[in-house]
Amino acid sequence: MITPIILAGGSGTRLWPLSRKLQPKQFINLVNETTLFQDTLLRLPKNTANPIVICNEDHRFLVAEQARQINKKLDCIILEPFGKNTAPAIALAAIKLRKNNKNPTLLILAADHLIKDLDAFHRAINISENLVNENKLITFGIVPDRVETGYGYIEAKINNEEEQFDILSFTEKPNEKNASNYIKSGNYFWNSGMFMFSSSKYLDELRKFNLSIYEICKKSIKNELKDIEFIRIDKEEFVKCPNLSIDYAVMEKTSDAKVVPLDAGWSDVGSWDTLMNSKTRDSFGNVSEGDVLLENVQNSYIYSSNRLIAAMNISDLIIIDTQDALLISNKNNSSGIKRLVDQLKSSNRTESENHRKVYRPWGYYDSIDIGQNFQVKKISVNPGAKLSLQKHLYRAEHWVVVRGTAKITRGDQTFYLRENQSTYISKGEIHRLENQENEPLEIIEIQTGHYLGEDDIIRLKDDYLRN
Repeated sequence: MITPIILAGGSGTRLWPLSRKLQPKQFINLVNETTLFQDTLLRLPKNTANPIVICNEDHRFLVAEQARQINKKLDCIILEPFGKNTAPAIALAAIKLRKNNKNPTLLILAADHLIKDLDAFHRAINISENLVNENKLITFGIVPDRVETGYGYIEAKINNEEEQFDILSFTEKPNEKNASNYIKSGNYFWNSGMFMFSSSKYLDELRKFNLSIYEICKKSIKNELKDIEFIRIDKEEFVKCPNLSIDYAVMEKTSDAKVVPLDAGWSDVGSWDTLMNSKTRDSFGNVSEGDVLLENVQNSYIYSSNRLIAAMNISDLIIIDTQDALLISNKNNSSGIKRLVDQLKSSNRTESENHRKVYRPWGYYDSIDIGQNFQVKKISVNPGAKLSLQKHLYRAEHWVVVRGTAKITRGDQTFYLRENQSTYISKGEIHRLENQENEPLEIIEIQTGHYLGEDDIIRLKDDYLRN
C-alpha cells in the first residue's frame, strides 16, 4: 500500500501579495476553483492510503478545512514547530508509521505543485512502485521543455530503452549558460522534489548518512501529543535538528537512487511568470483575471481582486491588486519579489503575513477600516463555533450583530444578541463570542484604544488549543 506524504510547509513568498505567511500559495485557488493543496489530494491514485500531511502550526486548520471541503480524510497531520526542510519532515512521517508497525511505500509530494496530465503522473508512480520493491529510492525527474535557471537539475545515465535511469549527479540552480548546455545534452531532468521509497529504506539510508536527523526526529515524535488528527512533536528536541533537504541528506549520497522521467505538464508555480505560463493567454499574450480593462497591452499578467484595473500602452508587466496591496513588477524579474517581502518583514508590516481577510479556525475577520486609535472589523463565525474566552489589555470593543444570533459571555454575564442589537466590552473585561445556530454569525466589531495589535489577546480558554 502506498502512503502519500504531503509536504505543506512552504511560504510561497515569490507570489506575494496573493501568497502570504498565514495563507501561502498551496492554500490559494491560483489555477482553478480548488487550491493547490486540494489538487494534490485529488490527484492521488485510488489505491493509496489516507495521506499524512506535514505543515506548521499556523496552517493546521487550513489543512483540515480544505481537506474536509473536498471530502478527503486525513488521519494524521504532523505539526512542525519549526521548518527544518524536507529530510526531517519525511523522517517524522516515516518514524510515525513505524511506531504503528507499518512499513508502507511512501509517495512524497509537495502541496504546491501543478500537474496537468494525471495519466502520465500515475504511470510514473506505477513504474516507481516496481523499483521500490527492488529496494530503490526514486526521484521524479521532470522532462524539461525550456532553459530554466530556477530549478535544480538531475544528470542521468540515459538509456532510451528504459523507463528509469541511474543518477549521475545533482546540480543546484545553474546559471543560464550551464542550464542551456544541460538542455542541449539531453541527459538532464529538472528536480521535481517528489520521491518514492519504502519507509524502512529511507530511514536506513538516513541513519547511514545523517544519523543526527534520524535520532532527533525519533526523539521528537516519541512523546507526541495528539489532538484529534493533529500530532504535536517535542519542540525542544526538534529545534536541534539540522536543516537539510532530502537531496543533500540522502539522495546525493545513496547508491540506490533512480530517476523516473515525468512529462506531465508540471510546474512548481514558484513565481508570477511561471504561474502565467500555466494559464490561457489572449491574442496579445496577456492573462487577465477579475475586473480588468486593457488597451494596447502585451505579454502581461493583470489580476484584480475587488476593483477595476484599467491599463494601456504597457508590456511585460505583472500587476497584482489585492484589497490591501498592489504589486507592479517587470515580468522577467518577478522572482525578485522575495526581496520585497523581506523588506516588509524587516519593517514589521502586517502585509507580509496577513491579508485584509484573515481566516481563523472559527471563521474569519475582515479589517474594513483602521485609523488613529480605532479599527473596524467584520467578523464571521461558523455555525457551532466560538472564539476563545479572552481579554485585552489595551483595547475596548463594540459589537453590533448584523446577521444571526450571538451568544455573548461578558464578565459573569451570559446573554444573546440578535440582528441590530449591540454590546460593549470594556478594556480588560473577560469575554467570548459564540454561534450556536446553523447559519453563519456576522458582527461588526469596532475596536478603540491606543494599541490595536493582534497580539493583544490573553486567551483563558480555547477549543483550538491556541496560546
